[in-house]
Amino acid sequence: MVRYIVRRLLFFIPVALIVSFLTFMTIHLVPGDPAQILLGESATPQTIALLRQQLGLDKPLPVQFGLWLVQVLQGNLGQSIQMQQPVQEAIGQRLPVTVELGVASLLLSLIVAFPLGIYSATHRNSWIDWLVNIVSLLGTAIPSFVLGLLLLLFFSVSMRLFPPGGYVPLDVNPLANLQDLILPMVTLSAGSVAVNMRQIRASMADVLSQDYVRTARAKGLSERRIEYTHALRNAIIPVLTIVGLQFGAILGGTFVVETIFLWPGIGQLAVTSILSKDYPVVQGVVLFSAFTYMITNLVVDVLYALLNPQIRF
Repeated sequence: MVRYIVRRLLFFIPVALIVSFLTFMTIHLVPGDPAQILLGESATPQTIALLRQQLGLDKPLPVQFGLWLVQVLQGNLGQSIQMQQPVQEAIGQRLPVTVELGVASLLLSLIVAFPLGIYSATHRNSWIDWLVNIVSLLGTAIPSFVLGLLLLLFFSVSMRLFPPGGYVPLDVNPLANLQDLILPMVTLSAGSVAVNMRQIRASMADVLSQDYVRTARAKGLSERRIEYTHALRNAIIPVLTIVGLQFGAILGGTFVVETIFLWPGIGQLAVTSILSKDYPVVQGVVLFSAFTYMITNLVVDVLYALLNPQIRF
């Protein structure tokens, strides 16, 4: 397994290079000049040209990418054009905020999806099974930005139960932090709840039809022991892939949800940087997101072997 992990870690290098290059070229195709945005409309062409030279934006694109890549290999993601601070520092300041929202959303998704998915699989064609299928379809069909705006309109504007946006740190005011967290957490977890419920139901139903489950029933084991001791452990394995990808997506940056609810995490940082053409920050966020996905997938693959000893690398 150690050799497998080392090979996967080495595979991260070409993937990171390709992702970085594509991001670099794409962001430079967007109309606009970072120097012009930073200085404002009243800036003279001479001032803009001087700032572009100071930022290295007057160099050819391959040279700019090469200089940025050399910095990354030295452990430096560069300097933010707009915020005038190191990119690592900008990401590090917002990472705990995104992790808080992401972990809370993922936990809510699993808490809701697992019992409903298992019950739906063990009580097929019941009214709860039909309800699970309807909720799953709605959850996958409604985009997060639509759901977020509907929740804001109903619970914040009309009923005034929750604040319309913002963030209060947990250590400053736990109650205000929880009030700020609920709406974005529900919005972010809605899609994953739907996907997880469908996956858990399908996986559990498939495992319950296997021969070893019928053998366990023939031995006289209780249904609860069969479902939660024999079937659930194998049914979880396919679900791990989905949950792992969701965790990587959440930590990679919840662009839409954080922007709607003014949640000051990595997602909002990325959107602000894209609009202001802050190249180093955008590249740093995308590179961080790519590594988050890759590391999450590696952890999921290792968990496969821990859950099922028959799986070997």
